Amino acid sequence: MGATGAVGQQMKEQLEKRNFPINQIVFLASSRSAGQEIEFKGETYTVQEAKPESFEGIDIALFSAGGSISEKFAPEAVKRGAVVIDNTSAFRMDKEVPLVVPEVNPADIAQHKGIIANPNCSTIQMVCALQPLKEKFGLNKIVVSTYQAVSGAGINAINELKDQAADFDNAPNADAKVLPVKSAERHYPIAFNAIPQIDQFTENGYTFEEMKMINETKKIMHDDTLSVAATCVRLPVVTGHSESVYIELEAAPTLDEVKQAIAEAPGVELMDDPSNQVYPMPLMAAGLDEVFVGRIRQDLDNPRGFHLWVVSDNLIKGASLNSVQIAESMIEQGIV
Repeated sequence: MGATGAVGQQMKEQLEKRNFPINQIVFLASSRSAGQEIEFKGETYTVQEAKPESFEGIDIALFSAGGSISEKFAPEAVKRGAVVIDNTSAFRMDKEVPLVVPEVNPADIAQHKGIIANPNCSTIQMVCALQPLKEKFGLNKIVVSTYQAVSGAGINAINELKDQAADFDNAPNADAKVLPVKSAERHYPIAFNAIPQIDQFTENGYTFEEMKMINETKKIMHDDTLSVAATCVRLPVVTGHSESVYIELEAAPTLDEVKQAIAEAPGVELMDDPSNQVYPMPLMAAGLDEVFVGRIRQDLDNPRGFHLWVVSDNLIKGASLNSVQIAESMIEQGIV
C-alpha cells in the first residue's frame, strides 16, 4: 500500500533483496497513481487503486501511504484476514497495537490483533543501539539530539533543498514552502541552515516528532519509568539521520564493555576509531541496512554516563527494512 512512494519503493527493493517468500504480490496506491507499472523480480506489475476488496486473500499488507489512508484501509484489510504492518504514526501508541523493532522486542509481534506498527525512523535506530546496553547494564536515562535528513519530510523537501542549494548567494531569502512542516504558518530555507523544529509544537513545548521519540522508546523498551528527552533538528542532508545520544546506565561498565555490547548487537555496526577519524556519517550510511554507532565516550563526571553517535538510513532501517523484518519475524514465529 503506497507502492509508488519513496518508502513503498524501498519496501519493494527490500522484498527483492531479501528474497522474501511470496506466492502473490499486489501493488496498491491512490487513484492518481493507479495504472503505473512496477518491476519486481523480472516481472512487470500494474499498480492498482486501493479498495477494501483489494485485500481479499492477502496474508501480509505493508502500509506506507500516510496516516489517514492507514486509518481508512487497515481495518478493511484486517477484516479480510490480512495482518497489517503500518509505517505511519496512526496506530503506534494504540495499546492494542504492538510497536516493533525486531532486534529489540520481537516477542511483541505475537500480541497483534491484526495491526503491527512500525516506529518512527529516529526511534528505530536509537533503540537498536541502546537495547544491548539496557539488557546488560540497565538503562535509566536517555537525552537525544537528532540531526535529521530532509528525506524524512518527503520528496518535496528533497527538491526544495536541491533548488535552494543551487543559489548560495540568496540563501537567507530562498523560497521556502515545505519546512519545518508544510502546515506551519512560516517556512524557512533548509539549505545552509539547521531548523530546530520537526512537525508542529505541542502544548508542552516539545514537537510531535520529539514526543514520538519519547513515547515510542518507552513502549518498545517496556519501561514507562525510563527518563527520555529529545530535541529534533532538520539538517540539509538528503538521506540518513544522525543522533547524539547521552545515556545513564544502572551499572558502571567500562568503555570497552560498552563498545563490546554494541559491537555484538544484531543489526548494529560499531564504527569507532577516533584516532583514525573513523566514525559514522549519513553520507556513508545512505543505502545501507545497518545502524552505525561511534564516538562512544564515558562521561567525564558520571561513571554511569556515556555519549554515543548513531547514524542510519532513515528510509531503509528507519522505514522499509524494519517493516519487512517484522514480516519475516511473523513467518519465523509461525504467526502467518
